[in-house]
Amino acid sequence: MPVSPDYRPEKIHAALGEEFYDVVDAAEFPTRVLRHRNERWAARVGLQSLTDDEWLDHFGAFKPLPDNLPKPLALRYHGHQFRHYNHELGDGRGFLFAQLRDVADGRLLDLATKGSGLTPWSRRGDGRLTLKGGVREVLATEMLEALGVYTSKSFSLVETGEALVRGDEPSPTRSSVLTRLSHSHIRIGTFQRLAFHQDKASIARLLEHCIAHYLSELANESADRRAPEFLANVARRVARLAAQWMVAGFVHGVLNTDNINITGESFDYGPWRFAPHYDPEFTAAYFDENGLYAFGRQPGALAWNLTRLAECLLPVAEQSALEKALDVYEPTLQAEFAKAIARRLGLAPADAKSDGLLAKQALEFLGKTKAPYEQFFFDWRGGLASAERARRSPSAAFYATAEFTALRDALAARGAAPDARLDHPYFARTAPCSMLIDEVEAIWAPIAANDDWSLFHGKLKAIDEMREAYATD
Repeated sequence: MPVSPDYRPEKIHAALGEEFYDVVDAAEFPTRVLRHRNERWAARVGLQSLTDDEWLDHFGAFKPLPDNLPKPLALRYHGHQFRHYNHELGDGRGFLFAQLRDVADGRLLDLATKGSGLTPWSRRGDGRLTLKGGVREVLATEMLEALGVYTSKSFSLVETGEALVRGDEPSPTRSSVLTRLSHSHIRIGTFQRLAFHQDKASIARLLEHCIAHYLSELANESADRRAPEFLANVARRVARLAAQWMVAGFVHGVLNTDNINITGESFDYGPWRFAPHYDPEFTAAYFDENGLYAFGRQPGALAWNLTRLAECLLPVAEQSALEKALDVYEPTLQAEFAKAIARRLGLAPADAKSDGLLAKQALEFLGKTKAPYEQFFFDWRGGLASAERARRSPSAAFYATAEFTALRDALAARGAAPDARLDHPYFARTAPCSMLIDEVEAIWAPIAANDDWSLFHGKLKAIDEMREAYATD
């Protein structure tokens, strides 16, 4: 079956030149079993008409999409990993497979892989992805998208029939290949590689490429302002992402510079977790022994990464202008965090001062009481309009404490937003849809033991209901 007439292929990344990638082949897998197909986003890029067999040809064997990249491109980049610079990075188990346009708004989008085989950048790895890793990434992206976080989308997950050995889960374990849909795979680390090689011409070319295809609002900036305005724009986007993670209670786990892209989009999920309650020290990765990327340190980690991007731009801009551009990060973070708190609570819009006070009181309450994080936002969706529902909540005792008094007063001053959807069936539940680590393990256990995917599909259905209730389509 042909692709939809809405399908709009692109080959824009290839125009950057071979300095930015290596042409590679996908692995040949023993079997291909479709485990997840993102129908909503397939329709957004004109691929919804593919049959399952055609889908597996493209996203299991990586047969090129019509008029798209003829061969996959393993992208080149460097990066700081836990603050240690690594010049041997690059797409070691993935590649850019295709580029195309969003049907809804015309944005350039990438289809890229995880677990698609060896590349020149695989180092000592096998280029594969465990099935559990693929399942975890689907769950992370679906949950984050429903919560309003700007995230990559898990477009396809195919089980591939290989036995993999890993040190952090029972081995041998099953294999998979994931295809991710993302706005861009140009990372801070992409610029770092060019700076490492002192390649000023390529830095300038990459900067112009980013402005032309991702930040077109900067196209008319003067030559001396293009790099600082680019940096400020990226800083605002990354600040918004930091705020969204914090309000969602999400811990990415590995905030290395190669995992932060220039569009401020969350992607590449490994040891992620959602915090059960507000705890700045909560850490996702077992190997993050010092808590560098703990929940409360995520905004600071992103600010540090942005400073590394600024350093890369020194060959094409004045240091003082770049330093001033970075100054937008902190106020943007504070404003976006306050707005995101009010938005999650489904409250009517207000001024920045009211949003800031509400956010402060919410954090003080959550920090002092350790009330369940997701349950709190669920219980008080719409403010005091949900007081009766909150009274019946498993967390009701927290709301009867003195610590809740100031927050209750702040909620009383705000009505429900017109789009709070308090009459949606989702809010008739006792508890919200959540994604704590025990739930993730419970979803995986029957898949590993009996190839039983019912809990996985049930969770995706629950997330769909939450997405609809929160109007985050």
